Amino acid sequence: MLTLSRVGANYGSVPAVTAISLAVGEGEAVGLLGANGAGKSTTLRAISGLVRLTAGTITFLGTDIAALPPYKIAALGIAHVPEGRQVFPELTVKENLEIGAYIPSAKAERSRSLDLVFTIFPVLAERRRQLAGTMSGGEQQMLAVGRGLMLKPRLLMLDEPSLGLAPVVTDVTFEKIREIHAMGTAILLVEQNVGRALTLVQRAYVLESGKVILHGSSEELANKREVRAAYLGIGTEGGSRLVG
Repeated sequence: MLTLSRVGANYGSVPAVTAISLAVGEGEAVGLLGANGAGKSTTLRAISGLVRLTAGTITFLGTDIAALPPYKIAALGIAHVPEGRQVFPELTVKENLEIGAYIPSAKAERSRSLDLVFTIFPVLAERRRQLAGTMSGGEQQMLAVGRGLMLKPRLLMLDEPSLGLAPVVTDVTFEKIREIHAMGTAILLVEQNVGRALTLVQRAYVLESGKVILHGSSEELANKREVRAAYLGIGTEGGSRLVG
């Protein structure tokens, strides 16, 4: 479905990722892990067209998307839920969701998509007329994910969905992501809670200094203590959170 081959991208003149290669299959859930500054968010931004490539290729469903503008990439079926939620605080929940269905094919299905989002996230249905800026962090995260679903994506990219959330809210958020994946939507997940991420994805790539240094099944990565300690910031005392 999605293939990155030796992708490079800069922020200004500073290289952020170099020679990143990865793949996400149809309906698959894949993790992108690593410490703060490893290049995880930059990789997602490169896929969605927000950062221009300096090297390599990106293909989605057989189409070269590396030079396409973001709206055309979204129209192909890639939804990007950014770090920090980035909802529109002065708009209502319903208005935020409707903005997510901005491409013609999604706009035609907007009513059905709203029903689906409200089914997955009942709290959004209850608060559809509430201003997004008055919601809690967890509710805003659900709104951000719901807005991504309004695009009717084939691939949903999630950047740090648990960042800043209380553990009980994180539990709910991950259960909803699992539900979305079970519906057949492919997931590319950037997540600081490594232990939780590895329970959701089938495979994961570990990044360090803008490069993939390790790739394997979630079971392989979870069971390699030296890998967890060296690359994922997980010590031997049972901690499981990355820095950033």
